[in-house]
Amino acid sequence: MDAQTLIARRIARELRTGMLVNLGIGIPTLVANYVPANIDVFFQSENGLIGTGPIPEAGMAHPTLTDAGGRPVTALPGACTFDSAISFGLIRGGHVDMTVLGGLQVDQRGLLANWMIPGKMVPGMGGAMDLATGAKRVVVAMQHVAKGKSKIVKQCSLPLTSVRPVDLVVTELAVIAFSEGRATLSERAPGISIEEISEATEAELIIPQRVPEMIL
Repeated sequence: MDAQTLIARRIARELRTGMLVNLGIGIPTLVANYVPANIDVFFQSENGLIGTGPIPEAGMAHPTLTDAGGRPVTALPGACTFDSAISFGLIRGGHVDMTVLGGLQVDQRGLLANWMIPGKMVPGMGGAMDLATGAKRVVVAMQHVAKGKSKIVKQCSLPLTSVRPVDLVVTELAVIAFSEGRATLSERAPGISIEEISEATEAELIIPQRVPEMIL
């Protein structure tokens, strides 16, 4: 199983029936492909759509149905569209139960940097700051290491997205929680040892006596 699929499948296990869930750009969009059969959730895209479904099959994309990043999405029966003012009103009003965001860095306190790299052209922050602040629960989907460097760091060197800590980070190696303001290893990926996770993590990790494997 490739890293992105593993991350998306594990995050899909965080879904609960009745949730309004926002999926960010990149790995987060894959979560819609792995919703458990007994779960009924509503996915929101901040460009103005509730009721998105799995990524469309080749040749089945509709030009007017896209996510916030312009990538094709599907709309399930009962889906609704609306303008950005209503969409961001839902986010800022605290009506989104969970958001799944990509990440560039997350520090050991749970602070997220995901909206820009200094010196690189950025079209805008999108909904990242609103979602990281306004959603009831914030889950980050990202790979553990990029270009040989850990993305779970002691302190973010990139601009922060929000001063609010995230709730959970899921990588291809581990699940890390921040329930008490400190990075705590709660699960390890199948076949991955605690030593491998520690070596790939710059942040100081709290490691419980027992760390179970992810159930996918």
